[in-house]
Formats: sequence, structure tokens, C-alpha cells
Amino acid sequence: MKVQDMTKLTDHESLYQWARQLPKIELHRHLEGSLRLHTLTELAREHGIALPSYDLEQLRPYVQITDDPPDFHHFLSKFRLLRRMYTSKEAVQRVVREAIFDAAQDNVRYLELRFNPVALSRAQNFPMNDVVEWVEEAASLAQEESGTRTCLILQIGRDEPLEIASEIVEIGIAHHGPLIRGLDLAGDEVNYPPARFEAPFQRGLAAGLHVTVHAGEACGAQSILDAITYLGAERIGHGIRAVENSNVISLLHERKIALEVCPTSNIQTGVVQNLSLHPLADLFNLRVRVTLNTDDPSISDIVLSDEYVTAIREIGLTQAQIYRTLRYAVDAAFIPEEERETLRQNFRRWLAPYPGAVAVFDQP
Repeated sequence: MKVQDMTKLTDHESLYQWARQLPKIELHRHLEGSLRLHTLTELAREHGIALPSYDLEQLRPYVQITDDPPDFHHFLSKFRLLRRMYTSKEAVQRVVREAIFDAAQDNVRYLELRFNPVALSRAQNFPMNDVVEWVEEAASLAQEESGTRTCLILQIGRDEPLEIASEIVEIGIAHHGPLIRGLDLAGDEVNYPPARFEAPFQRGLAAGLHVTVHAGEACGAQSILDAITYLGAERIGHGIRAVENSNVISLLHERKIALEVCPTSNIQTGVVQNLSLHPLADLFNLRVRVTLNTDDPSISDIVLSDEYVTAIREIGLTQAQIYRTLRYAVDAAFIPEEERETLRQNFRRWLAPYPGAVAVFDQP
């Protein structure tokens, strides 16, 4: 039975129903920004961690964006409390499991979950290699139980010493396999350019790890160029300021580099002042390979379906363009290459009930 074209309806609930039912891919979701509020309070009680409040509504402003003024550093400040919760192997694995099951509940069929081994190990000075093993073990079980294929990306903070970055890369190389698929550089673009991480990232690439880099968010298009030049970035986290430089747009075309766009996060960090001004539609019209993502769903209090609705109602994407982002995401996924065609075929099958979706998905 064909699915009704919900985007032709003005009713928000109908559009949201369409988005929830649609099979989805997410390439940019942070584990540390995916912690359920009630899990936070339970872990805090269990491990004796003081919170500003144990009432969920009173706690919410400390870990979620509510009425906060848009600001990049204020957005990042929400992680301070969240990162105190990784007090045991069981706590780490619970957060991993719940993040994957929450994605599955939103009909995300393929998920890439990135995490910072330093952040997860710091609360109790766990060895970073142990933390990576715990995340990998929990993700393996959760993807089997949920049915959501999950790959993992090791994130490196731009402000970390080179020695720490190198250690994370070596751990990634040692664990490279069906689950551990890539590296990410994230953090303060303004004060920490990527060039100093060139050597470890190039080692990771040579060993078969993929690379995505947060760039073109707080900084301009030059940040994207540097991520590609020095770190060999195959995808760009956010990357919306690519619109400022036609040469960067051309490079994204030439190398088929996808952008991991997170509209709600862009508003909350102050990178974009208003959704009507968001460059997502412009990037799409420039034929850039854009994908839609949540970034930190718990901090932003969203699911991926919300981003689909936002992209259509507030930014002006069409239903067909949403289907096209799914193809871009399949092509850009860090999934093992031998699985990619199966993922494509699965999405063709899952999209078959949606009028015109497969034809758009298959466009060259």
C-alpha cells in the first residue's frame, strides 16, 4: 500500500507522522549528547553524584537547551554535567545501549555514534582502551537487539595534546573492524586549527579508518578546506559555511564529500540566527551532498524526525529532497564497503511504499 504524501498537508501532526515512519540514517550523533534525563538522575543517585536537582523539570535547564540565548560555548557547557555520569563500565554501556535503542525507536535504520574516549574515561581515570572496548561491546549487542546497524567513530578534541590524539588514533587502529570505523576532530575551531593533528590522522587513514571533521560551523569555509587538506576529511560535520566560498563548494563536489548538517543545533549554538536563513536549501541547490542529523539529541531535546520536519516546514526542503539526503547518507556512510550495496538495496525496499521515493533515491 502506498504511503500518503504527507508534505502536501499543512497539518504538523501528519507531517511528523510521515517523518517518524520514514526509514532514516544518522551520521552525526554524539554519545555524550544522547543521555536520557531519567538515566542521568538514576546514575547520579546510584553513584552519589550531586545534581542541582533530581526533579527532571528542574534539572532540564542544566543539561538541555530551553530558553537559553543562542551561543556556541553555552551549548557546549551542557556537557559538563553529562560527562560526570560515566562512573563505571555498566554506566557507560547503559548510555550506549539506550542511545542506540532511542535511535531505533525513531526508525533510524543505520546509525553512526561518535564518542570521546577522554570524556568517558575522565570521571574515574579509566584506561581509554577499556572504555572503547566497553562501548564496542555494548554497541554490538544493542544493534543486534534493536535491528539498527551501528558504527562507531572515535572523537578527538581540538584542545587535546597531540600525545592524547595519537593515543586515540592508535586505539582506533587496533580496534578497526565492523564497529569502529572512523575518527572525528571536534571542538573550538577558532583557537585550535587542525594542522597539528595531521600526522596521527594520516596514520589513521593509512590504516583504513575513515575521517570526518567538525568544520565550517563556528569558523568560515577555510576551516573546511583545512580539514580536507591536512586531515583528509571524507565528510564534514556541519560544514554549512561552505556556502561562503565557491572554491570550497567545488572541492566538495569534486571529492564527493558529504556534509553532516544539524539544523536545530546550528540555531542553538548561534551559528545561524534564524531557520529561515539556514543555508541547507542553498547547499542542496548547489548540489552539495547534504545529510540531516541531530548532533546531540538530548541536549537539543529532539529526535531525527524533528529535524526532517524542521527541514521541510522551516527551511523549505521538499519531500523529494529528504529522500535524496538518504541516498547521500548511504553513499557517505563509514559502513564496511561490502555492506554498502546491501544498505542501498534495503533502503530501496523500505522506501518503496513512498510515492516517487525510490526514483529520487536512485538519481545519479
